[in-house]
Amino acid sequence: MVIAIIIVFGYNPILRRNAAQSNGFSQTMKKISNFYVTMPDGTIKHANPLNGTEVWTVSTRANRPHNHSKIPSNVLHAIENENYCDFCQSSYFKTPPEKTRLIQSSENLFEKIENLTPDRLESSKALFRRIGNLFEIVTYDYWLKNHGFQLSPAQNQWKKKYLENPAGRSHVLKMIETKLSLSGRTADEISKLAEDEKIALSNAFFGGAHELIIAGRHYVSNAQFDNQLCSSGELTPAEHHQFVRFTIDAMKDIYANNRYVRYVTIFQNWLRPAGASLDHLHKQLVGIDEWGASIESEMEMVRENPNIYNELVVNFSADHNLIFAENDQAVALAEIGHRYPTLAIYSKSVHARPEEHTEEEMSGFSDLVHACHAAMGSQIPCNEEWYFSPRDAIHVMPWHLLIKWRTINQAGFEGGTKIYINPVSPEALRDQMVPKLYELRNAGKIKNLRIATECELKPNPLLYYKNAQ
Repeated sequence: MVIAIIIVFGYNPILRRNAAQSNGFSQTMKKISNFYVTMPDGTIKHANPLNGTEVWTVSTRANRPHNHSKIPSNVLHAIENENYCDFCQSSYFKTPPEKTRLIQSSENLFEKIENLTPDRLESSKALFRRIGNLFEIVTYDYWLKNHGFQLSPAQNQWKKKYLENPAGRSHVLKMIETKLSLSGRTADEISKLAEDEKIALSNAFFGGAHELIIAGRHYVSNAQFDNQLCSSGELTPAEHHQFVRFTIDAMKDIYANNRYVRYVTIFQNWLRPAGASLDHLHKQLVGIDEWGASIESEMEMVRENPNIYNELVVNFSADHNLIFAENDQAVALAEIGHRYPTLAIYSKSVHARPEEHTEEEMSGFSDLVHACHAAMGSQIPCNEEWYFSPRDAIHVMPWHLLIKWRTINQAGFEGGTKIYINPVSPEALRDQMVPKLYELRNAGKIKNLRIATECELKPNPLLYYKNAQ
C-alpha cells in the first residue's frame, strides 16, 4: 500500500477562514484545497492567493528547453552619442517633444528640465526623458470624445511655444507624418493633408495620458559587445532611485492635468520577447478612466480583510522561506501562483500610494527592486508591473511591484485547462537569486538589503493596513 504524503505549505484554517470572507476569494477556495501542495511525484500545485491562478510546477518539465538563452553577442563599435535605435541620444528628434528631462550635473545632483524647446533638445545629455507615446493605448481622442477633455492652459502654452519655433513645428510635423505612415497611410495621402490638419493631430504629444520614461543609455558604459544592454539592474542604485522617482512625478502630472484619469497603470517591458518594441530601457504610464479588473478584484478583497497582503502573501512567504531579501522599507519574495517565474517587491510603508512615500521609503523600495533586476542580469526578458491604491479608493493596498520572467511559452494545455505550467518553482527561483545577491553586494553594486537568513521576517511587516478605513 502506497501512502501519499502531501506537504502543505502555509495551510492555516484560520487564515483560510479570514481570506474566505471575500466573495471572490471564497469561490477560489472552493476549487483549490490549498495554496501550495507538493505531490508525491514532486509536482508542485500552487494557486495565487489573490486571484486564484492555478499553476503546476512539473519536475520533468523543468528539463525542457525554454526561452532563457543568452542574447548572441557581436563586437560593438561604441560611439560617444549612441544612435542604435530611435530612443538613443542621437535620435531626440525621432520621438515626440519632451515633457520633462532629467540630467545629472554631478554625482549626487540631478536636475529636471520641463517642456523642452527644440533648441534645447541636444544641449544636454538626458539621464531619463519623458515623452508622449507615438502609438497610444488610450488615445487623446478617447479622452476628448468620451469625456470632453481639453489641453490645460499650461499644456496649450507649451504647444504654442513649441510650434512657434520653426524647428519645433518641423519636428512635430515630421512625427505626425511618421505616425501616419506607420499607420498605413500612403505618401500621397499624407501629402494631401493640410498642415493644420496634421498639427491638430499633435495634441497627444502635449497632453496625452500615455507616456514613456526613456533611459539615456542603450548600452552600459564602455560596452564591448552588443548584448551588454543597459537594463534596470545595470543602473547604479542612485540612478534607479531617480528612475522610480521620475516615473512617479510623471504619474502625478498625468493626474494633475487630466481629472478624468482614475488610475495610472505603470509597466516596463524589457526585451522583445516581453513585448518591447525596442531593446532600450523604458517604462510606460497609461492613464485610464477605471481601475481595471485586477485592481477591482483585489480592492474587493481588501474591503473584506484589510490585512490580506500580510496574511496571504508576506506572512505566508515568510513561513515557507520564499522571502529572499528585505530592508527596512520593503520585502522581496518569490511569489506563488504565477504563469511565469515571478519576483514580488512589497513596500512596508504605512503609505499606500507611491507619491505618498517619503524619500527614504521610496529609495529603500527602489533599492530592493534594483537589486532584483541586477541579480537577474540584463538578458532575461521580463515585465515589471506596478500595483498601488487608486487615488479615488477609500480602502488601500500596499504599493508593490511584480517582475515576471518571460522565459516560458504557454501552449494548448494552458488554454484548455486554465492550469498554467511553470517549470521554475518558487524555491528554485529564490535559490537562483540568493547567491547572485550576495555576489553583487560584496562587489558594492547593490545596497541597503538583508539577504536570505539575514531577513528579520517579522509578522505583518506591511503597514499599509494601518490606513484601512
